[in-house]
Amino acid sequence: MYHTRGEWLLAACDRELLGTVLEEGEFHLSVSERFYYGSFVTEQTFLNSMKIATIANLVGKRVVEIAIREGYIDRENVIKIKDVPHAQMVLI
Repeated sequence: MYHTRGEWLLAACDRELLGTVLEEGEFHLSVSERFYYGSFVTEQTFLNSMKIATIANLVGKRVVEIAIREGYIDRENVIKIKDVPHAQMVLI
């Protein structure tokens, strides 16, 4: 979680994607430890963070599916890069 300009930004990814680079066509996504890693958390901790987040950047099948299941992300707004789901949320 990052607090910036009055917003709470959550950056979360599936553990095995940390440190990878996903490239396909026009898409390039670096799942950098500097941005995505603060700690490894449980699903419940992730959901508690989603409740606070005003912006979220999510990468991976597990985190994106949880966010869809809980109503934070609409499935039709998910893109895939190398078959890896990526979704963003912004509350306005």
